[in-house]
Amino acid sequence: MIYLFTGDDTKKKNQAFEKLLKNFPKEVEVFSVNKNNFDLAQTESFYSGAGLFFNKCIVIFLNIFEKEEAREFLLKNMGLISKSQNVFVFLESKLKKIELDIFKKNKAEINIFELPKAKKEKYDNFLLAYDFEKRDKLNLWIHFRQAIDKGVGMEELVGVLFWKAKDMMLKKNFSKFKEQELKNFVSKLSYLLPEARKKGFDDESVFEQFLLEAF
Repeated sequence: MIYLFTGDDTKKKNQAFEKLLKNFPKEVEVFSVNKNNFDLAQTESFYSGAGLFFNKCIVIFLNIFEKEEAREFLLKNMGLISKSQNVFVFLESKLKKIELDIFKKNKAEINIFELPKAKKEKYDNFLLAYDFEKRDKLNLWIHFRQAIDKGVGMEELVGVLFWKAKDMMLKKNFSKFKEQELKNFVSKLSYLLPEARKKGFDDESVFEQFLLEAF
C-alpha cells in the first residue's frame, strides 16, 4: 500500500501524516528515508521481499523527491512498490501533475493539502516580461523559479512572455533582440507546452530548458 501526503499546507499535512502513523501497530518495524540517507539497494529490498528480521514494515520517505536520483528511481519502480506487502508513506511538498498521475495509476491513497488561494502570496508575472525585454537571462530564470514556487501556472508564464515578445514586435523594439529572434521566440512558445504534453514530457522542465536556451 502507498500513502501520499503532499501540498503547501504543512500544518494540516503533518497532522494527517501523524494520525496515519498512530493507526499502525506499534510492533511493526518503521524505517525513515530522506534525501541524505537514501540508498538504491536498501530501497529495492523494501519492496522486493520481506526483511531478515521482520515480516512486514513501514517505509517513510520524507521529501525524498527533492533528490533527483531518488525521485526518478521511485517513480520508475512505483508499480513494484504498489505490489509489495510493505507499507510506503510519502511526505512531500507540492508535486508536479505527472508525478501525481503516477501515484494515481498505482492506486496510492493521495492526500493533498493546499493553502487557500487567499493566503497564497501573489506573484508579479510581469517580472519575467521585464527581464526578457532587457535580455537578462539570469533574472529571467530566477523569477521563473520563484513563480513556479509560488504556484503560478505554466500557461500564465508562457502567456506573459508571448505577449511581451509580440508587443516588442509591434512597437519595433529591437534594441535587445532582432525582429527575427522575436518571431522565432513567439513561434516556439505557441506550441511548446502542447508539444511537450503530447510527447509525455514534463512541461515545467521543457519550459525551463527553453528559457535557458532562448538567448
